[in-house]
Amino acid sequence: MRPVRRRDREEQADAKPQVVQDLQGTADWGGLELEKSIINSILFMGYEKPSEIQEASIPWLLQDRDVVAQAVTGSGKTASFGIPMCNMVDPDSRDVQGLVLVPTRELAQQVQRELSLIGRDRGVGVVAVYGGEPIAKQIRALEHGMPIVVGTPGRLKDLMNRRILDLGYVKFAVLDEADEMLDIGFADDMEFILKRTPSTRQTALFSATIPGFIRGLIRRYLDDPRWIQLVSSSKGLETVDEVDQIFYDVASQDKADGIMEILDNIEEDSQILIFRKMQVGVDRLSKGLAGEGFAIKGIHGGMSQPERNRVMNSFRDGSLRMLVATNLAARGLDIPTISHVINYDMPENIEEYVHRIGRTARMGKRGTAVSFIGEWDFELHEQIVVKIGADKMIRRQFSFY
Repeated sequence: MRPVRRRDREEQADAKPQVVQDLQGTADWGGLELEKSIINSILFMGYEKPSEIQEASIPWLLQDRDVVAQAVTGSGKTASFGIPMCNMVDPDSRDVQGLVLVPTRELAQQVQRELSLIGRDRGVGVVAVYGGEPIAKQIRALEHGMPIVVGTPGRLKDLMNRRILDLGYVKFAVLDEADEMLDIGFADDMEFILKRTPSTRQTALFSATIPGFIRGLIRRYLDDPRWIQLVSSSKGLETVDEVDQIFYDVASQDKADGIMEILDNIEEDSQILIFRKMQVGVDRLSKGLAGEGFAIKGIHGGMSQPERNRVMNSFRDGSLRMLVATNLAARGLDIPTISHVINYDMPENIEEYVHRIGRTARMGKRGTAVSFIGEWDFELHEQIVVKIGADKMIRRQFSFY
């Protein structure tokens, strides 16, 4: 049992959190009192008011409460923990005070960029550490003394074993996309890292689903957390309403004709993310569509990290409009301009389907998800209909049928 924090527990369980308003140099943002420098940064980023998940979680996090947040992807969760973290840490300290665990290097890079923007006017330094890049460069960044570290569990554990990374001063730890970290096999590493942070730290866990292991993790490492659930308890999983979910029945040999028909009917300035199961499938489809005149690239784990960075950066800045990716390469991808997600190959399960189509319709924007239902996908499709709801399904037929 970890020690109970010295914190007033007399408030009602469902009481509305009162944000402290007697701090010097604070201002109001959507009813939240924050450092003026933080508000300047988030307004610069385009956050005019808090999203639903931000409005529900930030007040509790500002009060030093642990939080478990279950929400659909694309709801603005990075800022939900990033704003309180950047508001809390001492930018002049060389100790690591904020720690964010993420499942993939792409998500580590994404979170590092967003936290750097949130904390830039306060002078909050943020470093990302992950595999696939020379560790020496990341060690040099840590030696400069960064108050916030974002990283994948494997690389964090490696740095800790090398005695490069000291987590003894962490005040605020975040498990982002906790269910994905579990799926990838980081369960032991997650516990290894948390055990080596102070028991008095504040902890937040964000996840689209809460499987059994995650519930055990919450019991062991979170202190009387506030639960925030922005998904339907009756359906178990819920996709954002702004996504139009379109389904085509198509034989495997006809998918190439189907993708051409889809792309020919999408506006030229749209940004499109296409999913395939296998790395070889990514290479074949991207080369085939490039041969048809489309400006398109592929990305998967078999590519070198510099090559992956170049492709992802061009997709992120909008110079590349079409990207073919495997599940792993696109996990945590947060690009608000993605208008269409196409499931050329269906995923293995409903959770992955929700994660995939959540790459579009970010932060309240509308988006379209197109799925090809092949010969082996009918069972999954039926499960999606039951879980997500038939009212969200749009059935269409290709012209060649």
